[in-house]
Amino acid sequence: MQVGLFGGSFNPPHVGHAMVVSWLIWTEQVDEVWLMPTYEHAFDKELIPFDVRIRACEALAGLFPGRVSVCPIESELPKPSYTYNSLQALSERHQGHQFRLVAGSDILDQVHAWHRWEEIVKAFSPIVVSRSGHRILPGTPVFPKVSSTDVRKLLRAGGAANALVPQAVLDIVGNAYRGES
Repeated sequence: MQVGLFGGSFNPPHVGHAMVVSWLIWTEQVDEVWLMPTYEHAFDKELIPFDVRIRACEALAGLFPGRVSVCPIESELPKPSYTYNSLQALSERHQGHQFRLVAGSDILDQVHAWHRWEEIVKAFSPIVVSRSGHRILPGTPVFPKVSSTDVRKLLRAGGAANALVPQAVLDIVGNAYRGES
């Protein structure tokens, strides 16, 4: 079984993430997609609580029954949380699976700072998708520039984000970004 491990902060998950998941499934790039929210961001980004992001990812996964699930492994591993360690641990736990990291082209300018990036490339054949406003890679569609940062700003300002965030996700995260419990 080939699993696309789609890592990210998912702070919050949005329609851009859903489009990537759809493309992965529809083009049979992988058999399943596992959403893997980062537990602690390696570059010190502010995140809403992990359990809220897990629930939001589960809501997104629910839009793709049987093909997409959520992987909370980063909460179980020693800190700091590195993608390489998560991929290694998953490979050990699920020996019948072949994992491929899925990421947007926006990470390509940061991989020099990633822990063991070269080893990730060798062992986990990343699927890097083009993201508008970032490097465009041949052979991949260009996904729109939807940003979790912009979604958070919009929600904090009291704006409506239902064009950018699936309603099931918005029901979970909306209040977290508006400073409500």
